[in-house]
Amino acid sequence: QVQLAESGGGLVQSGGSLSLSCAASGSISSIAVIGWYRQAPGKERELVAHTTRGGSTYYADSVKGRFTIALDNGWHSVYLQMSALKSEDTAVYYCNGRNYYNFDYWGKGTLVTVSS
Repeated sequence: QVQLAESGGGLVQSGGSLSLSCAASGSISSIAVIGWYRQAPGKERELVAHTTRGGSTYYADSVKGRFTIALDNGWHSVYLQMSALKSEDTAVYYCNGRNYYNFDYWGKGTLVTVSS
């Protein structure tokens, strides 16, 4: 089992910055991919960014150049550094870990609201 807990959401003005954190615990070594998803009101959950044990990193086109994913060496903490925020970035952000059997673990989410 893996437990994920997000923090750092809040209200920020358009053009501002915000950093999210995700604390991972449990069988962290079973996680092959870890990252962030988001779900805006009335929309489906979408992948924002993730990184793999092999070192590959993915960013959604909508956040490239503005968001950065970072991890500590042990994968106990995952961060999402967001800058140049736009109103369309408003969403609940979820930390996600996927194990080697493609099973997904989710945090409860943290709300990011970008005011225009």
